[in-house]
Amino acid sequence: MKTPLLDLLPELLELLVFGLGTLGLSLAGAAIERFAVLTYQHGDPMVGLWAVVPGVVCLAFAYLLATDKFLPKLRAVREATR
Repeated sequence: MKTPLLDLLPELLELLVFGLGTLGLSLAGAAIERFAVLTYQHGDPMVGLWAVVPGVVCLAFAYLLATDKFLPKLRAVREATR
């Protein structure tokens, strides 16, 4: 006989992975954008402007991961616990 928590374990693990992925990409994107701004302000505009691109890509992936994977999985887990 399985417990309800044991049935939810794979979904909770998947939710954790999506949440940590979203958090990691968001922090990486913010750090890269900060580097871009500081580099631009300290007199190296080409590197600063170039660094904006990977920062935006990280933030875009974080947004897409949060909206396409994390939130639907969170809703599914909430519905399963009711």
